[in-house]
Amino acid sequence: MTNETPSRKQPRPRWPRRALLILVPLLLAGGWYAWPQLFGKQDALAAYQFATVERGDIEDVVTATGTLQPRDYVDVGAQVSGQLKEIHVEVGDTVKEGELLAQIDPTVYRARVDASRAQLRNLRAQLKDREAQLTLAQIQLRRQRALMAEDATTRESLQTAEASAQSADAQLEALRAQIEQIESTLRADEANLQYARILSPMAGTVVSITARQGQTLNTNQQAPVVMRIADLSTMTVQTQVSEADVSRLRLGMEAYFTTLGGGGKRWQGTLEKIEPTPTVTNNVVLYNALFDVPNPDGRLMTQMTAQVFFIVSQAKDVLLVPMAALTQGAPRAPRSGAAHPSSAAAGGGGGGVRGMGEGRGGGAPAADSTRRGSVRVDDGRGGLEARTVELGVSNRVQAQVLSGLAEGERVVAGLNVGTGGNRPRMSPRL
Repeated sequence: MTNETPSRKQPRPRWPRRALLILVPLLLAGGWYAWPQLFGKQDALAAYQFATVERGDIEDVVTATGTLQPRDYVDVGAQVSGQLKEIHVEVGDTVKEGELLAQIDPTVYRARVDASRAQLRNLRAQLKDREAQLTLAQIQLRRQRALMAEDATTRESLQTAEASAQSADAQLEALRAQIEQIESTLRADEANLQYARILSPMAGTVVSITARQGQTLNTNQQAPVVMRIADLSTMTVQTQVSEADVSRLRLGMEAYFTTLGGGGKRWQGTLEKIEPTPTVTNNVVLYNALFDVPNPDGRLMTQMTAQVFFIVSQAKDVLLVPMAALTQGAPRAPRSGAAHPSSAAAGGGGGGVRGMGEGRGGGAPAADSTRRGSVRVDDGRGGLEARTVELGVSNRVQAQVLSGLAEGERVVAGLNVGTGGNRPRMSPRL
């Protein structure tokens, strides 16, 4: 009799049940989330970015970078050679016209003056001797003439007396010429001695000193510069404007600038000069535009960097709309009151209105038919309204609205990408 071992019953796998327990909640959650998206009521305007039409100021400007220079300044140099013996001022000192700034060793020039004066005294003494000889010659000539009249002398003696008088007169004239020459040399030597004292040619501030005490100055080849004196009460702003923008500038236009350390303070001025000869830097043609600005408190200093803005046009307290909300041409009415997001790409996603006279740094408005644009406005009923607007001053960021929009209206300024159509982004501020 054979004993048979009963076989054990194999357990059934549990993974299908566990997978089912995981998938069912996921499907329920996905369905709960997708139901409003697929079958719920959607906000058609949630796909757009909106900007509110507000009041403000707008400027169309040409921007440039410039440097500050004193309007009136002079480089004080040495007119004679020698060792710079002493400098009497320092950088930042305020000086008056004619004040002593520095002194060159005057030993050599004083010796030349003394020598010229001694030579002049010698010549003047010789002049007195020559004058006496001339007087004697003239007396002898008169005696010989009187004797000749009485036939008491010879003609040869008379001719000798005449020649002696003429020679004495000629020697006297030559000596006078020598005296004039030495007097001229003395004046030059005295001037050189005076030039050893370097005086201020103008009232102002010492802004730089390039020479050092004890340095030997040589004026034979080029006059060495000792220091610079400038009048800092009025500064000149020298800007470099590109050839693309220089045609937009005009003399007399308003301008202002800020400095790096000025805390946002604006200094006002008026364009006074545009130099016709450009400077070329790295194949870029730049023209110098200059204007003056008062500097009574001395806050503006030499070589400061200035961010300059030339005002082409401006408007204050006007309605403003972003350039991103404008498009060129006649508007098209949205379909069914709520436009599709793709149609707003032409109305709000572009880079401003073309044909509006834009240039680099913003364009001056042109008074023609191209100064119209179109926007898409929230009609307050869940749809968009296409509207034509008239524009005034504009730049790369904003445009002035002359008509077609009211303050507080919302215009399409772009698309909300990846928002699912339900969560519109915050409207950009003007």
